[in-house]
Amino acid sequence: MSNGDKKLPTGQSSSGDVDAFLRKVALTPAASGSGQPGRLLFAIDATASREPTWDMASHIQAEMFAETETLGGLEIQLCFYRGFGEFRASKWLTRSTDLIQRMNRVRCLAGQTQIRKVLRHAVKETKQRKVNAVVFVGDVVEEDIDALGHLAGELGLHGTPAFIFHEGGEPISRRAFTQIAKLSGGAYCSFDAGSAKQLRDLLTAVAVYSAGGRRALENYGSRTGGKVLQLTHQIGGRR
Repeated sequence: MSNGDKKLPTGQSSSGDVDAFLRKVALTPAASGSGQPGRLLFAIDATASREPTWDMASHIQAEMFAETETLGGLEIQLCFYRGFGEFRASKWLTRSTDLIQRMNRVRCLAGQTQIRKVLRHAVKETKQRKVNAVVFVGDVVEEDIDALGHLAGELGLHGTPAFIFHEGGEPISRRAFTQIAKLSGGAYCSFDAGSAKQLRDLLTAVAVYSAGGRRALENYGSRTGGKVLQLTHQIGGRR
């Protein structure tokens, strides 16, 4: 990948930021065709500042499952942290209703970030059985970046990219998040908390990639148009 391909968006998302993120998804090695459902570890910061985005994410989960049904399906594990050192991970779920019910039961609580626990858990899970992608949604990093980078590198060695959705684009946290994405072989994108459609398109794009790889992402783009359709024009013959 050239230095140009590695350039990461900064600040609030624009059309170019989203295109850059989706282009990096397209350049990520395709999920293996094992005949098994794709596996996506979906982690979200559930501290107090995250409540509006948590609610937004809860409302769009059904579409992530629906778009992957014809690709062999999708398994999602919900992970979150909140409060004083609380970290939880669900079992692997195959129905959107189960995921939505679990998300609806969670109430955000004030606390510091626990991204290290998320990454450590992701490494453990993918060692047991391949996880095709990790999605993390959050707004700040309050931890040692070197420790986070080490775990992100482990994910990269196992071929499990982390796709970081950064609400707001706070500069110090942005630098940390971009390093996590880069070291894992994934991608970073900031997003506007007021744009449910943008978050839906980005999350669904990674879900489709997890279930079917780059070609599935291309087909999804041709059906849905918008930002994802712009991606299909950029990846051309990369299959």
